[in-house]
Amino acid sequence: MRFTLIDRITALEPGKRIEAVKNLTMAEEYLAEHFPGFPVLPGVLMLEAVTQAGAWLVRATEDFRHSVIILKEAKAVKYGHFVTPGKQLRLNCEWAGENGSLVTLKAKGELSGASSVSCRVVLERFNLEDRHLGYAEQDKRLKEWHKQLFERLTHPDLRKKVTAAALGGL
Repeated sequence: MRFTLIDRITALEPGKRIEAVKNLTMAEEYLAEHFPGFPVLPGVLMLEAVTQAGAWLVRATEDFRHSVIILKEAKAVKYGHFVTPGKQLRLNCEWAGENGSLVTLKAKGELSGASSVSCRVVLERFNLEDRHLGYAEQDKRLKEWHKQLFERLTHPDLRKKVTAAALGGL
C-alpha cells in the first residue's frame, strides 16, 4: 500500500526549499479513532507529511536519481496546534545540508501561520540495486512511479520552473 499524505506541491526550488499542503478531511478513516469525538491528525502523520514533502524536494533536486528516500532521524520535534478536519496543513522544508547519502532538512507544518509541527529531519537516499543485487528493475519502476506521482502533485507551470532550474544548475 502506498500512503501519500501530500495533496499538492505549491512551490519548489530544487536544492533549496519546498512548500506543500495536506488537506485533512473526515474521509480519512483513522480520524474515527483519533480521537473519538475530537478528530485530529496524529502527530506521527504530521511528521510523515513533512518527511514526504522533504522527499519530493530531494527527488526534484536530484532528478529522481534515487528510488528510495526514507526517514533516518527526526530531531527537535515540537507539536503545536491541532489539525482538525476541514483544515489545511501547510508544509515547508528547507535544505539544511547533506553528508553522503544523508540529507538534513529544516521542516515545519503550519495552520494559518500557527505552528502545528516543527523539526529537523534526516533523510537517507539510495537505490535498491546498491544494497541488493538484481533489483535494478524495481529501482526503475519506483523511479517511474515517483515521476508520475510528482506530475499529479504539481501544476504544469511549477514543473516547467523546476525543470528550468535543474537545467540551469548543470
